[in-house]
Parts: sequence; structure tokens; C-alpha cells
Amino acid sequence: MLLSLIFLLFNSPETALTSMITASGSAVNLAVKLIAVYAVWLGLIEIVKATQLSRKLSALLSPLIDLLFGKVENKAKDYIAMNMSFNMLGVGNAATPTGIKAFNALEDGSDKATASMVMLLVINATSIQLLPTTIIGMRVTAGSLNATDIIIPSLIATVVSTVVGVLLVKLVYRKKKNKTLPKDKQAFYQNTANIKK
Repeated sequence: MLLSLIFLLFNSPETALTSMITASGSAVNLAVKLIAVYAVWLGLIEIVKATQLSRKLSALLSPLIDLLFGKVENKAKDYIAMNMSFNMLGVGNAATPTGIKAFNALEDGSDKATASMVMLLVINATSIQLLPTTIIGMRVTAGSLNATDIIIPSLIATVVSTVVGVLLVKLVYRKKKNKTLPKDKQAFYQNTANIKK
């Protein structure tokens, strides 16, 4: 890429500079339009916090959170519920602060990630999007005639990826749990290995 740019600068500098300036202007224009989209959703996050809607949301999603994460503290449930909700609305970047707080609330003090932490990471990465607002916003700013055409394909793709991700986490941790031996058996196998040496 660098070689192409150098070649273009020497071969046709006016084209290279015009293209760079146009692309920079387009990038700034897109960024300003996206700031407006994020400002709306970040404002919504603050309203949810101020109205204690996160607690109601947590109570509503509690059975699902218990199924996916096991028993977790109420504080962690609140953050997980908000994070899942904002991700479902397609504002994953705006939901990042609640995801970080949820991740911190799930820590158990060890150096290893818990099953709940891994599950949160997978759900964040795959998140079901009922309304992909960021993509719709980008399509609107790019001049799409029907920016909402992406809703159904996005919903199908994210449901499939989330289901597969959740099943894989459950499968891996179930196998890991089954491989973990009780301490007395671990000691037995360790002693047996030492005797053979």
C-alpha cells in the first residue's frame, strides 16, 4: 500500500492529493454524523440509569441471565442486563462501559477468566441485534435508499452466531468440569506417576 501511494505521488500527485483530501473530508463528515447517533444512545443510557430502569430490566432478564451465567450478584446482573439490552439495540460501542463494569463485577479474584466472564465476552462479540442502529445510521449517512433492509439479515446472522457461541461455551466448560478430578484422585495419579519414575 505504501509503495502504491509513493508511486501515485510521483506519477500523478494532483490525483493522490485530491483523493486523500476528499477521503479525509468524507471520514470527518461520517464521524460527525455518527457522533449524533451515539449521543442519542449514550443519553438513553443515562436516562435508564437515572430512572432505575436497569433494575426492572435486570428483573425481566433475570431468568435468562441465570441460565447463561449461573448465580451472579445483583450488581453484575444489572450491568449484564443493560449491556445485553444496548447490544440488542445495535449500539455495541455505546454499551461498552456497561460491559466493562459487568466484566469487573464477575471477577472472582483469581487470575483466570471464569465461565461467566467468557460467556459475557462471547455474548458481547456475537450479540443478537434486534435493531442494528449503528449500521442503519451508517447506511443513512452513506445515502442508502432503504437503510433498514439490513434488519432481517442482521437478526438471522446474530441469532445464529449467539446460539453457536453460547453452546460452545457451555460445551467447553462442561468438558472442562468433567475433566477436573477430585483432589484425592489427583494426588493418587500424582503418586502413581512418581512411583513409575
